[in-house]
Amino acid sequence: MTPAAFLKLALSLPEVAEGAHQAGADLRVAGKIFASPAMRPGGAAYLKLTADQQQMLCAAEPKAFAPVPGGWGLKGATWFYPKHADASTAKSALWMAWRNAASKKLLKDHPA
Repeated sequence: MTPAAFLKLALSLPEVAEGAHQAGADLRVAGKIFASPAMRPGGAAYLKLTADQQQMLCAAEPKAFAPVPGGWGLKGATWFYPKHADASTAKSALWMAWRNAASKKLLKDHPA
């Protein structure tokens, strides 16, 4: 998957908008950051996952997912490398991150 395809997929999720934080681009749902475009070194994107979600994805797809170094990574902040994943994997991970940040109303309107 290309970074452009990853961004297009992310923007197709309900109520997602591009934003900026600390001089970098991000992706938000209802104003809350859940991901970033794949614009970091090595083509990495950021995903806001839980620690359990991170552990599962990193174990299943170690080339595609890696914990962010430091304290944020211990809390679930995860690097995602689209070039090592297919669209199905990216979509699943994006939905996880989206659900972690979405409001209760959005979760009700878009059940898993």
